[in-house]
Amino acid sequence: MTHIHQYELMVILDPEVDERQVAPKLDGFLKVITADGGSIDNVDVWGKRRLAYEIQKKNEGIYAVVNFTATSEATQELDRQLKLNEQIMRTKVLRAEEAIAQVAAEKERAEAKAARKAAKA
Repeated sequence: MTHIHQYELMVILDPEVDERQVAPKLDGFLKVITADGGSIDNVDVWGKRRLAYEIQKKNEGIYAVVNFTATSEATQELDRQLKLNEQIMRTKVLRAEEAIAQVAAEKERAEAKAARKAAKA
């Protein structure tokens, strides 16, 4: 039996891409999910952001986050297709529970840092 999971996909696209084209472009890739019986829950285009480090000699990229529900096979195929596209600079797929855990861990680190700062003051 194939298991269906919730995933979060972060994509960084080439900054030259027209931002209005991002959602339609992603829709083309996401057909792999819907064709397999999965669902796209949310597509959030954050727009152009400065990168933490240079990727392909670029300092900026267009960020988009997609939340979807799918089989791991469809998810691997989606990731493979995204990696083959020249306009996609980076992809990262996380199971939703991993994404939630990462956000929680990040928040905890930030709070601990703020507490240390406050203790010094």
